[in-house]
Amino acid sequence: MRAARGGAAAAALRPEHMAAHARLVKAADVDAFAASTVMRAYLRGSLPLQALLLLRGLLPRAPRLLANSFSLSLALQAAAAAASSAPALLGLGASLHARALRSGFAAADLFVRTALVEMYAKTAAGEIALARAAFDEAPRRDVFLCNVMLAAYVARGEVAEARKVFDGMSGRDLVSWNTMIHGYAVRGDVGMAREIFDGTRDRDAFSWSSMISAYAKGRCSKEALELWREMRVAGVAPDCISMVSVLSACSAMGALAIGAEVHRFVESNRVEVDMKLGTALVDMYAKCGDIENSLKVFHAMPVKDVLTWSSMIIGLANHGLGHDALSLFSEMISQGLQPNEITFIGVLIACTHVGLVNDGKKYFSSMSDVHGVVPRMEHYGCMVDLLGRAGHVEEAMELIRSMTFKPDPIIWRTLLGACRIHKNVEIAEEAMAKLKVLDPLADGHYVLLSNIYAQANSWEGVAEMRKTIRRENIQRVPGRSSIEWENTVHEFVSGDRSHPRIEEIYKMLEEMMDRLRQAGYRPMTSLVLQDIDEQSKKRALAEHSEKLAIAFGLLVTPARSTLRITKNLRACEDCHSAIKLISLAYDRKLIVRDRNRFHHFSEGQCSCKDYW
Repeated sequence: MRAARGGAAAAALRPEHMAAHARLVKAADVDAFAASTVMRAYLRGSLPLQALLLLRGLLPRAPRLLANSFSLSLALQAAAAAASSAPALLGLGASLHARALRSGFAAADLFVRTALVEMYAKTAAGEIALARAAFDEAPRRDVFLCNVMLAAYVARGEVAEARKVFDGMSGRDLVSWNTMIHGYAVRGDVGMAREIFDGTRDRDAFSWSSMISAYAKGRCSKEALELWREMRVAGVAPDCISMVSVLSACSAMGALAIGAEVHRFVESNRVEVDMKLGTALVDMYAKCGDIENSLKVFHAMPVKDVLTWSSMIIGLANHGLGHDALSLFSEMISQGLQPNEITFIGVLIACTHVGLVNDGKKYFSSMSDVHGVVPRMEHYGCMVDLLGRAGHVEEAMELIRSMTFKPDPIIWRTLLGACRIHKNVEIAEEAMAKLKVLDPLADGHYVLLSNIYAQANSWEGVAEMRKTIRRENIQRVPGRSSIEWENTVHEFVSGDRSHPRIEEIYKMLEEMMDRLRQAGYRPMTSLVLQDIDEQSKKRALAEHSEKLAIAFGLLVTPARSTLRITKNLRACEDCHSAIKLISLAYDRKLIVRDRNRFHHFSEGQCSCKDYW
């Protein structure tokens, strides 16, 4: 691999440089300028070792070759680049440093001083003290020297030290500001990254992409999309990094229109769709509910890696297309690709959503037996879900007991959900006992167990759950649902009154609920654990976040157009039942993404066939 890289770099050298090298080797008198020119060409061609070999061959005939600062700085740069991949060359850098000290260039020449700092920053095997010492010894510092020190600290994650250098700089250029934005972004400190970003004048694509990436990685998807809009208004052409980050934010928010806008930019500007960008597009379309375009992008990609295949498999599985997902997995294997842990999560989800218990067991066993992939917590969680949904609750419990590591709260919560479906009070109470220790303040556990008690007509159990919620002051995680309209994501929480068009939304909500009642809708008030009267429970259910988002969608979109809703939690049974009737009453297709999967509602039916 290294030889291939070197050959490509050598081919990139200009013929005149290769000819100059040949003349230097044969010449009795070495021309210092010609030698420096060839060394610089090797460095630009990513061949630092060849630059050093040339220098070593010439020095016996031209001992004063390093008597000028330009040649010496090139030698230091070559030593730094070569030693990063060949630690045995570390001593060469030290000898060049000694030569620089003897010649006086280390003190007097900023080119040499900057090269020294950069050399130690790249070759000191994680120890930055030598680079800092070389930096501190500089009698004067320009912006280039300071930027090298900034980059050295940021590369090692020492952003606080980088900030001290940054604050002490007498002058800064765009590289200085971008280095600090990047440093804070990589560390996950979006607040400080934004502070530096806001102070940056004449931002370039790197400035914007670093900040957008920081927001996307920090799950500040709304802020990432807002910054994307600002970037487009500012007329800055996005790079691939910023587009991948924006697509990730679109995936999280269900912002299909903005994601499609990025895709149109890629196509209209003939941007090369590499595997990273292509996979981001596949993932975005799938997570925003457009599985058809996800497949279209996937099949158009000439080269795909395991992450691309896994993203497509997971996308199909989450849309309830389990058989298609498993067919794609078989195709992937037939092409000689090795599946990884993420691939098998998609495979097991596919089996879960269509109830393929035996197939799921077979794939789970093949992970370690055939493919050498050790099952992790997530894979056991998928198997518990698969078995539990299909009614094998006791078998799911046995699988948990056989685990070689301690089950996490998600495993027990999944089992509790299966107990609700199949009315298994005994195992539900066992799962709840574990959850009270592992995750005592999560409201969902208590709601699930209360529903299980209600199904079993154990009203004492229901009353105890309500008392526990009050006594422990357990706060409900608010349901949040979003819908995209006119390139803006509109978000709602249960009982929301904050939207600028809230009066119109609630008027539409009343009309919608009236139509549902006429169609046979009966609110499932047993799902409401608050100690309130029956009418208040009905009102609480009507104001669930997904119903508000749908009411807004009915208000602002053309008749019969598709509504796409994204919710942060699992959709409740009441909303699931109501949305089926909404699709019938309004002749609409609704695509709802909850925490577990996609639901495609149409003509009074759901794609999950109530198996969810």
